[in-house]
Amino acid sequence: MAKLFGNLHLVLGIGLVAAIAVMVGFVDSAPIDGNSIFRWLHVFFGIVWIGLLYYLNFVQVPTMPKIPAEQKGAITGHIAPRVFFFFRYGALLTLLTGLAISIVDGYGHAALTFTGEGNVKLIGVGMWLAIVMAFNVWFIIWPAQKKILGIVEASAEEKAAAAPRALIASRTNLLLSLPMLYCMVSANLG
Repeated sequence: MAKLFGNLHLVLGIGLVAAIAVMVGFVDSAPIDGNSIFRWLHVFFGIVWIGLLYYLNFVQVPTMPKIPAEQKGAITGHIAPRVFFFFRYGALLTLLTGLAISIVDGYGHAALTFTGEGNVKLIGVGMWLAIVMAFNVWFIIWPAQKKILGIVEASAEEKAAAAPRALIASRTNLLLSLPMLYCMVSANLG
């Protein structure tokens, strides 16, 4: 068992097979179509993205000042680069699958232009919040973190200037995630 659960890719593969088995087993009551596949992927990638956003804001960022300088390299050299890989691709894939859902369901344009009725406007707000958040991840947080983590060459002054930019964008995403989650959940329940 330890060998099985020690292999992340194997666990993910088995989880995927299990999910497909559940889909096939319940196909009569929950048809498998483009919408259901995109929704499932959207939820998965959204959990990865927002889960890491919350990990960074609730755990890693507040804890870093308390870690002795000689131990910070373990975080900045090994853990943080991997976190930011999954964080930024979780954001990208959440956004793309969400847009795919809106296209497959035929409400994308109406939602993005706020011309739809009822929940379409609500999902439009959620979509725009997610677009802003994904922009922050890719064009503010990640470029700043590459400097902070030493992935790209940067002077001490550039690293110092990057840190508050990354923090403000990350905390903005934390703030926006709350109304965004409300929009996404409520628009899909009504």
